[in-house]
Amino acid sequence: QVQLVESGGGLVQAGGSLRLSCAASGSIRSINSMGWYRQAPGKQRELVASITTGDSTNYADSVKGRFTISRDNAKNTVYLQMNSLKPEDTAVYYCNLKVRRLRGGENDYWGQGTQVTVSS
Repeated sequence: QVQLVESGGGLVQAGGSLRLSCAASGSIRSINSMGWYRQAPGKQRELVASITTGDSTNYADSVKGRFTISRDNAKNTVYLQMNSLKPEDTAVYYCNLKVRRLRGGENDYWGQGTQVTVSS
């Protein structure tokens, strides 16, 4: 049906950068928004950044000024540019897709997760 393919995670030193990407494919009627969440060991999953079809963006306070979310509507792809990475950014990052339902509301889809590890 719908598939989200993530890439770009890995190991990086503090102060370095990574760029995550997520491409959506399958039977998608209309996308409301795409975003990134993360989950560290012993923590709840939290919103990192999101972007709507109107290019309205939202960021967690902890990443403002360091991370930038963007999208390519033609490719149904969302990106997360992460700069000035800190050890506390270490987590599994999940791509999220919100699709408008035919009869109201929206459905959520999730990527498999990609590990980001920042060493000191």
